[in-house]
Amino acid sequence: MANITAPNILHYSNHRRILCSFNSTTPFSSSLHSDKSPLLSLSSSLSSRCFRVTRVSTAPIEYVSPAPDSNFHEELSRLKTLRLKLAGCGALKGKHSVIDTDSRVKSFFDRRKVWLSRVLGWLDLEADCYQVYLLKCLIAAGQEHVISVGFVESEVEASTRSSVRSALYALVEMIEYWDVSGGGDDGLGKGIHALNDEEIGDLNQLFNTLSEIEDFYDCIGGIIGYQIMVLELLSQSTSERQTTNWSHHITKSKECQFLEIHAPNVLDLSRNTEYASQAAMWGIEGLPDLGEIYPLGGAADRLGLVDPDTGECLPAAMLPYCGRTLLEGLIRDLQAREFLYYKIYGKQCITPVAIMTSSAKNNHEHVTSLCKRLAWFGRGRSSFQFFEQPLVPAVSAEDGQWLVARPFSPVCKPGGHGVIWKLAYDKGIYQWFYDHGRKGATVRQVSNVVAATDLTLLALAGIGLRHGKKLGFASCKRNPGATEGINVLVEKKNLDGKWGYGLSCVEYTEFDKFGITSGPCSSIGLQANFPANTNILYVDLPSAELVGSSNDKKSLPGMVLNIKKPVVYLDHFGECHSVQGGRLECTMQNIADEFLNTYSSRCYKDVEDKLDTFIVYNERRKVTSSSKRKRKHTDKSLHQTPDGSLLDIMRNTYDLLSHCDIRLPKIEGNDKYVDSGPPYLILLHPALGPIWEVTRQKFNGGSISKGSELQIEVAEFLWRNVQLDGSLIIIAENVLGSPRIDPSGDPIVQYGHRCGRCKMQNVKVLNEGIDWSSGENIFWKHDVRRFEAFKVILHGNAEFEANDVILQV
Repeated sequence: MANITAPNILHYSNHRRILCSFNSTTPFSSSLHSDKSPLLSLSSSLSSRCFRVTRVSTAPIEYVSPAPDSNFHEELSRLKTLRLKLAGCGALKGKHSVIDTDSRVKSFFDRRKVWLSRVLGWLDLEADCYQVYLLKCLIAAGQEHVISVGFVESEVEASTRSSVRSALYALVEMIEYWDVSGGGDDGLGKGIHALNDEEIGDLNQLFNTLSEIEDFYDCIGGIIGYQIMVLELLSQSTSERQTTNWSHHITKSKECQFLEIHAPNVLDLSRNTEYASQAAMWGIEGLPDLGEIYPLGGAADRLGLVDPDTGECLPAAMLPYCGRTLLEGLIRDLQAREFLYYKIYGKQCITPVAIMTSSAKNNHEHVTSLCKRLAWFGRGRSSFQFFEQPLVPAVSAEDGQWLVARPFSPVCKPGGHGVIWKLAYDKGIYQWFYDHGRKGATVRQVSNVVAATDLTLLALAGIGLRHGKKLGFASCKRNPGATEGINVLVEKKNLDGKWGYGLSCVEYTEFDKFGITSGPCSSIGLQANFPANTNILYVDLPSAELVGSSNDKKSLPGMVLNIKKPVVYLDHFGECHSVQGGRLECTMQNIADEFLNTYSSRCYKDVEDKLDTFIVYNERRKVTSSSKRKRKHTDKSLHQTPDGSLLDIMRNTYDLLSHCDIRLPKIEGNDKYVDSGPPYLILLHPALGPIWEVTRQKFNGGSISKGSELQIEVAEFLWRNVQLDGSLIIIAENVLGSPRIDPSGDPIVQYGHRCGRCKMQNVKVLNEGIDWSSGENIFWKHDVRRFEAFKVILHGNAEFEANDVILQV
């Protein structure tokens, strides 16, 4: 391995900041310079760029109330009063007494006494049980249609009802008219029939869903608090559409007097290579102090992944990418870092991995089954911990009503990856990490297939550990028009007169709120001046736990209601519905908002040097390239598709190997490959590095012709002057080592023990290779048809060596 030296001290480049201001009275400094800080000697700015200062809104700070119709105000007032009363109750009996006084609850049960008594009888429940309390919360929240859709209405009521609500009412069978005894003393019992097994199952599932919402969102008031937040965010959304004065979005909560966002300073790893190498070494050295967190609970609807055998919808973690699932790819990247640690320090380190799942698309079952099927990746069951996030109801953008697919079945989706911090506390994940001796963790999303390229992740974690930071972002240039957020420097003056500073994120759904417009860079188009948020994070575990355990809405950072996309679902007749709506979501990166540093006076320069948050920056294709959406046949854009991310992997491979004096075709723009595959396929096991400085020690000289295929599944490998024209596939059974059975009976891979090895010097490989004209090729899956291939399979600790030969089929 090449020597890695300490970095030269780096300096700020003077630059100007982008300002989006609330009531700005004093201009922010247009330049920063520092030669003092040991960390942001790491803070080189986006150095060569000059940013024009732009201000948005300097209106006086005043509380501006929302502008939707009065029903929102009345409903919010009623629900907030009810939440306050319920918060003062300890026992369940007291909660029943309070909620029974609610006007909606009284009205509903006064008209349906027979219905309630019979349902309780069918389910063997008492009137004062917890399930009935949940039912009352649902009704108090204004969602009685979930259980009572289909009541007979007058023609006037039907004609004045909204089309959306009409569709909802039509979805669900009438439940008041079930026939048990043929009548009822309140006139609503006639025709009531007993619930069948499926209906009882759906009702019990509704209770489970309501219980999860009540328990998890207890910090904001449970079911009632969830609906309050939905209505407040809908109210804000309506207000945004009616006014261009966006200052009220912050001041209406009366949390601060003044707020600005600025383009942040970042450490550019691609420019500051010596420091980047040093930071990566800190990351390798600190591996025994690190955990890994994977938020896998999302529904990934845009990916449209379906099991070809069963037709079942699958989560993103199961996408077959480059010959293996995306989840397997995350573990391979992690094991590559562990293998490098072993090679440097001679000790094995197994990183504990916490995985957040959900029940959406049987996510939890699929993920855990995959881990079991692959024998826990040779890491042991004890190195994994799963925690399942609750599903939350989707709501109509029109009125905040929960969408319903069939009787007792609201349409539910995962509540965003921001629930991860509170959920981790609720499920004991922080303590589990501490029991494994961990202080910090890296967070990575499964759809990003390039996040571990070269040294970005290691440098991110290394800086966080070395300098005791609370949170770090890995960032890059933002693609114009991309559906991704931006990293920002937040500056605000608090009500106590103190100033708060920190690095954070603004989601793309919130751009309008902050006056950030889409489109090309201009005086009002600010997106291009901010780096992209990629959801690659370093987090200090005690700091995250402090937020997750706060028992108020701080534990659910970045709550948003994205109603810009339709909610698509099937009803119980199999009919597809598309309704404009959304669900309450949290964004995990906005935990940064709780890590602002406070100062007695305003800071005009060098503020990033002192913060508990930081940003590392690299070339985009070394930081993010996602497989988030299924490419349509007519789609000319490969952005965020598996096809496009594969091209970025090939571009990275070109950068890696071309610096090793290996001649190969350069990858051009995506539009060149819309109707064809990439010019070649090169797939290298990450344990060949993973740092490119290490990988390049194993490759030197030769060429790879257009249309060739190279797959190397060996960590101990040497390539010297190899010329490839065709397919070369080298697969070791023991890439990193051979397994041994631990005391619990799990096979644990022992790094470096009986590894396969391969050495090739002065070799030509010639064969027909891939049939590039085959219509059956799916290159991003690495599912290709070949005419010929030269394939080496290394069993156990087998070795293959070829010198001064031509390998031709």
